[in-house]
Amino acid sequence: MTGTGPVTLVGGTPLIGEIRVPGDKSISHRALLLSCLAEGDATVTGLSDGDDVRRTRRAVEALGAVVVDGHGAVTVHGGRRRLHAPAGPVDLGNSGTGMRLLLGLLAGLPVTATLTGDASLSRRPMDRVAAPLALMGASVTGADPGCRPPVTVAGGHLHGISYSPPMASAQVKSAVLLAGLDADGETVVEEPVATRAHTEEMLARMGADIEITPVGAGRRIRLRRSRLAPVDWTVPGDPSQAAFWVVAGAVIPGSRVTVVDVHLGAERIGFLAVLARMGAAVEAHPDGELGTVTSRYAPLTGTVVEAEEIPSLDEVPILAVAASVAEGTTRFRRVGELRLKESDRLAGTAALVNALGGSARVEGDDLVVAGGGLRPTGPVSVDAAGDHRMAMAAAVATAAGDQPTTVSGWEAVATSYPGFLADLASLRGAR
Repeated sequence: MTGTGPVTLVGGTPLIGEIRVPGDKSISHRALLLSCLAEGDATVTGLSDGDDVRRTRRAVEALGAVVVDGHGAVTVHGGRRRLHAPAGPVDLGNSGTGMRLLLGLLAGLPVTATLTGDASLSRRPMDRVAAPLALMGASVTGADPGCRPPVTVAGGHLHGISYSPPMASAQVKSAVLLAGLDADGETVVEEPVATRAHTEEMLARMGADIEITPVGAGRRIRLRRSRLAPVDWTVPGDPSQAAFWVVAGAVIPGSRVTVVDVHLGAERIGFLAVLARMGAAVEAHPDGELGTVTSRYAPLTGTVVEAEEIPSLDEVPILAVAASVAEGTTRFRRVGELRLKESDRLAGTAALVNALGGSARVEGDDLVVAGGGLRPTGPVSVDAAGDHRMAMAAAVATAAGDQPTTVSGWEAVATSYPGFLADLASLRGAR
C-alpha cells in the first residue's frame, strides 16, 4: 500500500528485520537517460518503482527511445538516430532530478521541447541549470527570471565550457556533462566539493572520452564529444531511502534493522558517519560500492553537521529526527539549500520536530535541534507539503514515540518509495 490522502501513523513498537529499499533514484534516472543516448540496446535491472523515475521513462519514450518491460528489468532501445522532438510538453511530475538532467540531454540535441511539472516542481528554480547551458549555446527559458517550469529548451550546436557550479549540485554537474556529450571542444566541470559521481562514472563505463581527477575536496571532470555504447545496469538500493530505516533502528528502543543490497558510494553515505559520531550502533558491510547496513538502538548525543558531509542534503530531515532524541544540541551548518527542495525543508524540518514535541529552530542558514526527546502532549497532525522525505521523516519520528500522528500529503511518498508503509508493517511483524 502507498497511502492516499492523510495517513495516521502510530509508534511504540520496535522494528526488527531485514528489507531491501527501492532501486537508487539517482542511478535509475541516469540509466534511462544515458541508455536513451547509447547506440544500441541496454537492460536496466532493479529500476526504482517510484513515480519520479516513471516520469523519466515516459520522457525518454516521448523522445523516441523504446522501453520494454521484462522480468524485473527494462530494456531500452536507444540511439541518437531514434530521437526527435516530443509531440507535446513532457510532464516530469515532482521530479527535479528528472527535469534538470533532461534539460542537459535536450540541450545537446537539435530539438525544441517544453518540460512541465506539478505544483511543487513548478515552484523550483531551474536557473542554476539554465545558466551554464546558455553559456554552451542552448536557449533555456522559463516562466520567470528563476526559470521555473514550464521550461522550454532549444538545443544543438553547443560548444564546451569550463564551469564551476556555485553550489554543490550533482544535478547541475550532470546537466552540463550531458550537454557536453555533443558539444564542440572540451567541457570541464570543476567541483569545489565532490558530489555523487554517478554521471561521470557511468559515462566512463559507456566509453565516453572523459577524465575524472580528484582536486582537494572536489574533482575536475573533462569531457569531449562522445558517442556512447550501451551498458547493462543493475541498480542498487537507494541509500537516501535506507537512511530512514537506519535512523529508525537507531532511535526506537528494542530495534534492529538491516538494509541489504544498498549503494555505499562515498558521496552517498555521509549520514552514516554523522550517526556514528552521535554514538549510533550502526554497522556497514561493503562489498565494493554495494553492501549491507545494520542499526540497533543506542543512546545518541548531539553533534555539528557540516553541509559538505551530506552534499545533497537529502538526509538532513531524517537526521534531524535522530538529533531530536539525542542528548544535547545538534547544529546543521550552512544548509540553506534545503529551502529549494520539493518543499522548504529547512523551515519544514524545524516545524516537524516542534510539532512532535521536540525543539528546533532556524538560524540563518543553520538548523538547530535542541535534543532531549520528542514529547507530544497528544495526537499530532503535520503537513508533508507534497514532500516525500518530510512524510517519511514524520513516520520515523512517530514510530519512535507513543502518540499517533496524522500526515497530510502522504501520497508524495509514491514519487520515491511506494512500498514504505508495507515495509514498516513488515518490520513491525505484520503479515
